[in-house]
Amino acid sequence: MSERSTKQVIKQPLADFKVGVDNAIFSVDTQQNRLLVLLVMRQDEPFLNQWSLPGTLVRQGESLEKAAYRILAEKIRVKNLYLEQLYTFGGPGRDPRESAASYGVRYLSVSYFALVRFAEAELIADGVSGIAWYPVIQVPQLAFDHNEILEYGYQRLRNKLEYSPVAFDVLPEVFTLSDLYQLYTTVLGENFSDYSNFRARLLKLGFLCDTGLKVSRGAGRPASLYRFDAEAFAPLKDKPLVFI
Repeated sequence: MSERSTKQVIKQPLADFKVGVDNAIFSVDTQQNRLLVLLVMRQDEPFLNQWSLPGTLVRQGESLEKAAYRILAEKIRVKNLYLEQLYTFGGPGRDPRESAASYGVRYLSVSYFALVRFAEAELIADGVSGIAWYPVIQVPQLAFDHNEILEYGYQRLRNKLEYSPVAFDVLPEVFTLSDLYQLYTTVLGENFSDYSNFRARLLKLGFLCDTGLKVSRGAGRPASLYRFDAEAFAPLKDKPLVFI
């Protein structure tokens, strides 16, 4: 590097960052075979009255994970959920407030994705005029770069279903294999696997425990009820698996 270019690098001012957390909160409506994402309508500028992912700026002394759980608790009541950090979005100009700040503030978004049980999830509307579950395939143009965050979260969810037991975090304690298959088809599409192959592969892995109970639905044969066996899954946790 030349002396001139070295001086140019030294003169480049350091960025001053504000850190936010944005949550892509997914749920599966198995009754209507829809993958849903939670959206809220912004009450402030920028992007006033535009849909966005639930988000917040991180407070003094607050960890990123606590901020993610705080925004969850402010928007939804749910007992069972899966939450993990997704990605950090920090490209210059991703937030219009950057251009308005003469002292060069940059806005980072540390995104999380969550999966919750739709039947249990209760939306909290206190102080919020707009909050709704949207089918992922019908999401409008969102504020900031939230469409990009949503797409990233959707891809992560699809990947997690393929190699991890994330589905069992949001299924009831006991479920039929048909229930499990329906969740997978809703997220991955109906052509990802036929039911017979899916059933055979999951049972072969050995972490589904047959409870010995059955449930009747409609005119068909009673279906066996299964439970996810975390202890049986433990030896497989760090091994590359393909559930489907």
